[in-house]
Amino acid sequence: MSALRVQDIKDGKGPASSLFMSSETPRPVPNTGEALIKRSGNYPVPSQACKILGVEFSGTIVKVCDGKEKDNFVVGYEVFGLTYGGAYAEFVSVSTKMLIHKPNEISWEAAAGILEAWITAIQTMYFVANFAAGKSIPWHAGASSVSTAGIQLSKAYGESTIYTTAEKLLEATGGKEVDIIINFIEQSYFYRNLDSIALDGRIVIMGLLSGSEVPGRLDLQVFLVELALPKFANGTFRVPVEKIFDWKDIQETHALMESNMTKGKIICVVK
Repeated sequence: MSALRVQDIKDGKGPASSLFMSSETPRPVPNTGEALIKRSGNYPVPSQACKILGVEFSGTIVKVCDGKEKDNFVVGYEVFGLTYGGAYAEFVSVSTKMLIHKPNEISWEAAAGILEAWITAIQTMYFVANFAAGKSIPWHAGASSVSTAGIQLSKAYGESTIYTTAEKLLEATGGKEVDIIINFIEQSYFYRNLDSIALDGRIVIMGLLSGSEVPGRLDLQVFLVELALPKFANGTFRVPVEKIFDWKDIQETHALMESNMTKGKIICVVK
């Protein structure tokens, strides 16, 4: 079995300086219903994922295992998607249910930065906060990837004025309370949020959302394809990118992420 290059961690854990490129990992073999993609993008790994980092990617399908396929994904299709780790590598094997066709108008780098943030924003707005046209919705941590996605969605689908700081909220609204508050920060904003929320309003505390599984196997990608993908293709929506790195510079990449001095996504290009 051929090997591939991956970004690995010395002893399985540690700071950014523990990252290194390994050439000894076996190339993944797709199982039934999976496709093998030659990678073109990445995103940092969640704690519960596998040893190889990376959950977001974009790339070209190079193999599809026989079996049930979704939307006729075939060799040569340009796609982007999510996986439970393994995207910091030249190839990643993932269920075709986790893939979306990449429009030609979207770059590889932008496609690799869409799914996690935008699905989180859509889930938060529509399935937790019950957002609808005409509701006011401030997004704290306005430079974060989820908030930049949420702000664009809110403007496109019914809210004309978006507020991103608690200090300016009541001042900007003339003392009027708001319907929904999206809060990543929690402790320091807790009481100010209570002062700002309208009767029967909703405060969504992003840091404490209870898990990643939705009862009934709700396919949030369908909503992303409907609400966001056409607007990415026509230029209405964009993925803010702080910096694009060569994936060989992995330690520098993670050091920048750990600094918390970024706005938008950090993208690694596999070469």
